[in-house]
Amino acid sequence: MGRVAVVGATAPPERLAMFRILTGLFAIGYLAVRLPVFLALRDRDAAGFEPVGVLTPLTGPLPDGAVLGLIAATLAAGIASTLGWRFAATGPAFAAGLLVLTTYRGSWGQLLHFENLMVLYVVVAALTPAADAWSLDARRRPAPRRDPTAYGWPLGLAGLILVLTYLIAGIAKLRYGGLDWMFGDTLRNHVAYSAGRLELLGGRPSPVASGLVEHVWIFTPMAVAAVVIECSAPVALLGGRIRTAWVAAAWTMHAGIFALMLVGFPYPLFLVAFAPLYRLERLAELGPALRRTGRAARPTRSESSAASPSPPA
Repeated sequence: MGRVAVVGATAPPERLAMFRILTGLFAIGYLAVRLPVFLALRDRDAAGFEPVGVLTPLTGPLPDGAVLGLIAATLAAGIASTLGWRFAATGPAFAAGLLVLTTYRGSWGQLLHFENLMVLYVVVAALTPAADAWSLDARRRPAPRRDPTAYGWPLGLAGLILVLTYLIAGIAKLRYGGLDWMFGDTLRNHVAYSAGRLELLGGRPSPVASGLVEHVWIFTPMAVAAVVIECSAPVALLGGRIRTAWVAAAWTMHAGIFALMLVGFPYPLFLVAFAPLYRLERLAELGPALRRTGRAARPTRSESSAASPSPPA
């Protein structure tokens, strides 16, 4: 998809609009799939509530009605902002609701790291003119003329946030585990613990894990690869083939984590995490291109008639 520069680059409004659509669709889908989990927060024991982040000032769980209202308002704002309807209000409302809702869920003791990147992307989009194209707002009135950097810097910022998350993860492994994380049994122990925990709790551990745990030697190259991929994340900002190679390596790493431990990171696995690194407006060309390909593959009526054998006299 070509080379994409970092913060300060120019971009067409359609690229930022597609970023809004992709991040919004994923966040809405995530909330819909996880809706039972968020609804169940009303029945959690108050003793396990330890507010974090923006909810630190809370002294106890939210009332049930407030939780229901927050979920409904966040979903409604998410749909509206993804469609680009009154985005100046619905975009920030969706970002705020998603931040509070995921923080509230995280205040019960389980932090899902990929949620952080999802929320940050929505926040970035909410603070930008991401509805100047491909939106209901753009249909109602023409978008104002802006400097192309107004559409480029949000994507550059999102790309910077992406690579920093991977870089921090790699540095953390080396900081707390040292070289033993790569050349010791840390990764193998993680895989074995995950499989044993699932089996103990009545779940089904990964069939891949049980076979690989016995082969000690294979975990060293996998651990080294993981640290190298995470620590080399900044090269993705260079664009071009080196960016694509890094994205492929990062995606393969996440696919391997899921295969070994059944721990899924859906944001990168569905490629949304890597969206800021590409010319997203080209995704809109896929539909017409596929239709043209389909029409070209189907024979015309005259060609069908010529290819059909003549009936016997």
